[in-house]
Amino acid sequence: MRKIFLVAAFAVSLQTFAQTKHPVLTASAPEKAGFSPERLQRIDKLIQQYIDSNWIAGAIALVARDGNIVYHKAVGYDDKPANKPLQKDAIWRIASQTKAITSVAIMMLYEEGKFLLDDPISKYIPAFRKPVVLDKFNKADTTYTTVPAKREITIRDLLTHTSGISYAQIGTETANAIYYKAGVVGGIGLKGGLLKDNIIKLASLPLMHQPGEKFTYGLNTDVLGYLVEVASGMSLDAYFRKNIFEPLGMKDTYFYIPKEKQNRLAMLHSEDAGKHVINTPESINVNGTLYRDYPNLPGTFYSGGGGLVSTAYDYAVFMQMLLNEGEYNGKRLLSRKSVRLMTVNQVGEINIGRAAKFGLGFQIATEADEPRSTVSTGTFSWGGMFASSYWIDPQEKIIGQFVLQHYPNSHGEIAEKFKVAVYQALRD
Repeated sequence: MRKIFLVAAFAVSLQTFAQTKHPVLTASAPEKAGFSPERLQRIDKLIQQYIDSNWIAGAIALVARDGNIVYHKAVGYDDKPANKPLQKDAIWRIASQTKAITSVAIMMLYEEGKFLLDDPISKYIPAFRKPVVLDKFNKADTTYTTVPAKREITIRDLLTHTSGISYAQIGTETANAIYYKAGVVGGIGLKGGLLKDNIIKLASLPLMHQPGEKFTYGLNTDVLGYLVEVASGMSLDAYFRKNIFEPLGMKDTYFYIPKEKQNRLAMLHSEDAGKHVINTPESINVNGTLYRDYPNLPGTFYSGGGGLVSTAYDYAVFMQMLLNEGEYNGKRLLSRKSVRLMTVNQVGEINIGRAAKFGLGFQIATEADEPRSTVSTGTFSWGGMFASSYWIDPQEKIIGQFVLQHYPNSHGEIAEKFKVAVYQALRD
């Protein structure tokens, strides 16, 4: 009898250990996760202050620690003129938060032996052979001269944004001009087009600097999205659905929203001359036309750098998988070794901002940067064009997601204030 009891107890302890090691997101009392419920209410007050100041219409925020969701609310309006409240399950344009998902897909294919990270991209997309670097640019007629690149672009260069590829539409003035003339687009807000065609055009254009020498935020992850298609034999949309979204149970993440869910697309906001919030018109000019409700169109352009929409909860599941070192709810997408590769400094002495570094798809907080921020060393993060942001703090086991749908946004400091509000509520 004692032997049976010990075996049963051991089985229970193993189950408890597994749950602790790889938690699944569950709504919990803040006290259970070491938060003060009273101090968490400061998040509500912060958001409400910005709404009352007419700087934002509303915001969605989600905070979880070790799998315990301690805060998940929508505050304010989705469409203020229509008096429509914002819902926490609103589907929103995650823009560059797509990059993390594409980077995970790349690492999954890397684990399958499809390529090595230091392979030249031209091995899989031949149009990138023999790259050239911009030498002189004539602003008057947008002509330019080039010099040969010292080496080929690698997959690692693309993951770290050190390839020399810039952004179309939202890049530098020079890059915008060169890319516009060639018909290269930024990848979101479009009607029609194909990722492959955009990348092949991009491959013929000069790099902004020698590969590996600088950090230049650009269409690198769109190139990686096309690499996923080449290596897997599937569209990026189909690959994400089969290998990431369905295994993780991400039921509200899409490139283009199915008809039955289109009414959940959050309103996109802009601001007037006084920097007060207004609803964005149906189309705006961002060095080209951006259609506000592009996720509701019957689109075909699967931008690996910015095309997805999601919900705060869906994206939190993805973040928790990364915090769990590649596993969620019994489904393993990546090994812990691959997640480690993604979340350590991959750019050497190159700094991102003051002192941050960059991994394979994420900005990494360093010890040198910690005195200026509440997040822990090793926290990895990024955000999206429409003023969304997220972070994953392995030391504190915290994931945080802050959602605005706002471009341009003169009051973006609210995202950093949100981080402060999260960490000040810790009481353990």
